[in-house]
Amino acid sequence: MEMEARLGHWGISGPISSILVNRFGSRPVVIFGGLLCGIGMISAAFCTSILQLYICVGVISGFGLALNLQPSVIIIGKYFLKRRPIANGLAMAGSPVMLSTLAPLNQYLFDNFGWRGSFFILGAILLNCCVAGALFRPIGMAAGPVQKQTIQQTEKAAKEQPDKGSAERVHPKTVSLLPGTEQKEDRDCCEKFNKYLDLSLFKHRGFLIYLIGNVLMFLGFFAPIVFLAPYAKHLGIDEYSAAFLLSILAIVDMIARPTTGIIANSKWVRPKIQYFFSFSIAFNGACHLLCPLATDYTGLVIYSVFFGLAFGMVCAMLFETLMDLVGAARFTSAVGLVTIAECCTILLGPPIGGTLIDTFGDYKYMFIKCGAVMVLAGTFLFIMNYYNYRMLAKEEKERKEMEEKTKDNKHTRTETEDGNSWDKEKMQDGPEVEPLREEQEGLKKEVNGLSEV
Repeated sequence: MEMEARLGHWGISGPISSILVNRFGSRPVVIFGGLLCGIGMISAAFCTSILQLYICVGVISGFGLALNLQPSVIIIGKYFLKRRPIANGLAMAGSPVMLSTLAPLNQYLFDNFGWRGSFFILGAILLNCCVAGALFRPIGMAAGPVQKQTIQQTEKAAKEQPDKGSAERVHPKTVSLLPGTEQKEDRDCCEKFNKYLDLSLFKHRGFLIYLIGNVLMFLGFFAPIVFLAPYAKHLGIDEYSAAFLLSILAIVDMIARPTTGIIANSKWVRPKIQYFFSFSIAFNGACHLLCPLATDYTGLVIYSVFFGLAFGMVCAMLFETLMDLVGAARFTSAVGLVTIAECCTILLGPPIGGTLIDTFGDYKYMFIKCGAVMVLAGTFLFIMNYYNYRMLAKEEKERKEMEEKTKDNKHTRTETEDGNSWDKEKMQDGPEVEPLREEQEGLKKEVNGLSEV
């Protein structure tokens, strides 16, 4: 539930994080997010009610985590291109490492320092996010003094241009009443907003396919993790063995993410990485559909291994496939728009699963629902990505044909213009050049006669 709440809050804060990153860059946003995380956790150590804990841990620290995670993913697309899938896989591997060690660490801190001391120490640990954010060196050359001086001179010259006459001067109120001025102002406002959050992505075919597939996928993505341990207890397995299933899942997930990144970076997979992502989602769903067949602890261990593998595959390629579709330049806005749409289904998935368990009194219907939804999402993405690849190839072919036609027309027009100019010069110069040619022929005859003598 902690992971679900964290991702749900990250989804709600996604557009805000995207706007801040586009405005200020990744480094200051991560540093500010680290400060919020630390302040929220340390403030929780002095809380006296549950409502105060919700505000400090849920709102303040949750918003800080959103400002940390999203810029960290965005900066990968700016630093890496050739080995970007491997970089994404390695970066995503940090999450299961922390999740697998956080439970024993929390228990140790609680036993030795109490819950107030635990929050205080966790807040101090999270302040190290500021140090990590300071290492996010911006990519690109800053404007040098010569460039700045040139820009200032240009702006100064534009301001000092003389007016063309008093007749052309128009009062600002009169300008605001001219037809089309309001439309132009609205268009300027939209363009300014699009600089920070690019809404034109909703016209991008690949982005819409990714968005619909992911919104459908998250209906069944997190619920099996939430109900895995309760399902094991329902089968009569003791509490510690049931909790160990999550540790098995986290360990396999930790190994699967960088391994998936290496596979996705290969020359056979990367050109068609959307198919690999679709397969991983469908494979995840197939694991859930087969889970009700596991009726003892051995079967649940096998399910946890395969579930960890499929879960790691999806998480390793979740952002890489989006970068592949929209490019690094528009990725910041794309992440913000995707997360705000996904947060609804992330938060709805587990409650729907709990409702099925309460209605039928059995966990298998929840796993079947999650598996069916994810298989449907994987199939949808596979078919639509096939269509998208076909359309991209067709558009690329048409673009090349248009370039060749333009080049041929330009070449033909140049030859025609050269020929016409030559004929024109010949026609213009013809009557004047003929007497000169006759004089030259007469001189040649005289020279020949002298040479014979």
